[in-house]
Amino acid sequence: MSSRGKILLLGEICHAQAQWEALNDLGELVRPIAKNRDEFIRECEEGGLDGVIAAYRTAESIDITGHFDKELMSVIPKSWVFLASCGAGYDPIDVKACSRREPPLRVSNVPTAVNDATADTAIFLMLGALRNFNPSMHTLRQGNWRGKQPVALGHDPQGKVLGILGMGSIGRNISAKAAAFGTSTIYHNRRKIEGETIEYVSFEDLLRRSNVLSLNVPLNSKTRHIISTAQLEMMKPTSIVINTARGAVLDEVALVEALENGTIAGAGLDVFEEEPNIHPGLIQNKNVILLPHMGTHTTETKRKMEEWTIENIREALEKGRLMSPVPEQQTSDHI
Repeated sequence: MSSRGKILLLGEICHAQAQWEALNDLGELVRPIAKNRDEFIRECEEGGLDGVIAAYRTAESIDITGHFDKELMSVIPKSWVFLASCGAGYDPIDVKACSRREPPLRVSNVPTAVNDATADTAIFLMLGALRNFNPSMHTLRQGNWRGKQPVALGHDPQGKVLGILGMGSIGRNISAKAAAFGTSTIYHNRRKIEGETIEYVSFEDLLRRSNVLSLNVPLNSKTRHIISTAQLEMMKPTSIVINTARGAVLDEVALVEALENGTIAGAGLDVFEEEPNIHPGLIQNKNVILLPHMGTHTTETKRKMEEWTIENIREALEKGRLMSPVPEQQTSDHI
């Protein structure tokens, strides 16, 4: 067995294999034997991962580890101090539990490499829902051209108001791209962003004024179901909701009811509460455009994400710090 520290791969690397293999100069590259959470916990308890210093984590590896929670913190080896997650979202990682562990498990994500691809997806969903393309796409594949009944007219994006809930780097990217279609933007965060030129409005005004509501907030205890029945009822009956963030920020039961009741006109969704399961009411409603979580599903973006994650590991092992720690751990008070 190598006396060097180990670098654990949780999941698969598809586009940056050479960069991953180059980490061999900093540690022994290893994979878990475990195929599920119970086996992973047992592998940790039996010393199979002793010596791991850092790990590369993909979203798909949740099938192996489950959530990085308090239970996992109690069994992973003390040598393991860095976790580089390959994605912008990191809700399967309980950062508080990681920070409270002794020693703390320091977590990084990929905050901006996903921006263009995610924003492009949001624009696709916005245009498709506004123009009411989905019903005709459905009838066309059935051989009925535009269907037996006339398809309802859609709406142009020009002159519409895009409301962004969560104006981070992805939200700014969406706003810039929407401007090319003549769509103006307003936004709401917990607080106004200093120096931001886009109009800041209250949460209620965002809902009332938006023709298109784009959800771009991280999933946590405060944002779960941040859009539910009461919020949907405040929106225009011609408005649409776009979600490229996390499924559970939007109450799917409330959304189905709002669509069926005509409270809002449509939706474009790339994420869902219980992926890969989708509420039947969303599948059956032709006014909803659905994608199977493909926001970052491009060769270029996946490569950027993988390379960024690997650089997090390299910087951690060479300099003792992560290149892009998650916001909750960006001050020493939290780690």
